[in-house]
Amino acid sequence: MNPTDRVLTGVALMIGFCIFAPLIDVASKLAAQDVPVGVVTLGRFIVQAALMLPVVLFMRLSFSMTPQTLGLTTIRASLAIASTYCFIAAVKVMPIADALAIVFVEPFIILLVGKLALSEQVGPRRLGAAIVGFGGSLLVIQPSFAAFGAVALFPLGTAVFFAFYMLVTRHLSQRMHPVTMQFHTAVLAALLCLPFLAVGHGLGEPALAFVLPEGVFWLWCFCVGLAATISHMAMTYALKFAPSSTLAPLHYLEIVTATLFGYIFFGDFPNALTLSGVAVIVASGLYVIHRERQVARAARLTLHPPAPELR
Repeated sequence: MNPTDRVLTGVALMIGFCIFAPLIDVASKLAAQDVPVGVVTLGRFIVQAALMLPVVLFMRLSFSMTPQTLGLTTIRASLAIASTYCFIAAVKVMPIADALAIVFVEPFIILLVGKLALSEQVGPRRLGAAIVGFGGSLLVIQPSFAAFGAVALFPLGTAVFFAFYMLVTRHLSQRMHPVTMQFHTAVLAALLCLPFLAVGHGLGEPALAFVLPEGVFWLWCFCVGLAATISHMAMTYALKFAPSSTLAPLHYLEIVTATLFGYIFFGDFPNALTLSGVAVIVASGLYVIHRERQVARAARLTLHPPAPELR
């Protein structure tokens, strides 16, 4: 496969991610109408682990983990539970596109965490774009908060947890194969969900009650895990074939497909204020990506200046 074909394959896989990822949200919204949010969250990881196991066996990958990778995977699994739970709780009552638009402040959170906690160099332009992006999220949150109450803040929780999830993934990806990473994360997340459900069930918390799905809701719960497995593996391999700088702008296609699926399945369509907020978030995100590319290009030129021309 030549370099051009590899990039095109990566782009195709990223588009596949943007198509399948909103189907997680569709299945979650359908399942959560009758199944407690905690059980839908647990089901996602059980199905993902079951689907990934034969892949790990087929590829003959090692199941072993060092104490360090076990610790990082446990943190990754905990963050996956928190981000998944928050988002399922949100889409249970909110339109999918509205919730997803708020989640798209996650790159700005990573940017701010990188500057404040990891001492990464972040220029004033990217910081300004991050602030504008947060402002766009407020345009989406405000009408959602008025309509749905505090549940409109759940997608913001998803954004925060997923930002830290991505930071942990960066470190873990250097130590584990992506397939085993997905498998072990799913197994640990499923195991970690059980005590929370046990406590929630004992306290009589409806969202954490351990109630098995019935009828078609088994299918919806299975589809949550199936769509999650397909979409996340598509993104994992997309990043293997193409640079993240090429794929990052395509991620915003997910908002388009989420809006389309929300309208097809539930008749939801964002209002004018929400669409304005989405436009601000997308524009700010694309500007951050543009600046990241410029900074990376400048760094490469500093390390490897072009050879002088021969006259």
